[in-house]
Order: sequence, then structure tokens, then C-alpha cells
Amino acid sequence: MPNNVETIQIIQELNNLNKRLSNAYKEMYKQAELYSEAERNYRIIQRHKILELKTAGHPVTLIMELAKGDEQVAELRFQRDLAKGCYETAKESIKSMRSSLSAYQSILKLQDEI
Repeated sequence: MPNNVETIQIIQELNNLNKRLSNAYKEMYKQAELYSEAERNYRIIQRHKILELKTAGHPVTLIMELAKGDEQVAELRFQRDLAKGCYETAKESIKSMRSSLSAYQSILKLQDEI
């Protein structure tokens, strides 16, 4: 016979995880939006810098390296990479919560079978 207290605790933890998962999805969406904005800003400024360097007559073989080395372009690339890291972290957090949720559901199911 399953321990009623344990079952209640597991159900409470399942409810808690469901709430956390809901918040995590909202956070992941927010991070995806920030990542997309950072990517867009980076690409726009990089394109402007490339055109500026081409117009200035720099060798085509050096333009990409010169553009990437520009302070503003480098800062935007950093912001983009940071936003991507935050987005990936949010995704991994959701995967972890899903695993925990699945484990608790399995335990609950096993307790019902006993």
C-alpha cells in the first residue's frame, strides 16, 4: 500500500513543476525574442560596415575580417552570442524540468500499481 504522504508530496511536486515549466516556456520565448533581435542588429550593422569598407576600397579578401574587428560589430556579435547562450540555457532548463516531471509521473504510476 503506497504511503499517502509520499503520494501527496509527489502530486505537489508535479504541480510545482508544471507551474515552473509554464514560466520557463515564457522565459524561453522572451530569450528567443532577444536572441532574434540581437542577431538582426548584428547583421544590419555588419552589412553597413562591409559596404563602408568596400566603398573605401579595401581588398575584398580582408573586408570580412576588418568588419568583424570593428568595435561596434564586435560588441553586437558579443551581445548576439550572449543572447544565444541565454536561449540555449532556457531550452536546457525546460528539458531538465521535463525529465523531472516524467520521473515523478513514473513514481506516481508505480505507487498506484503497488
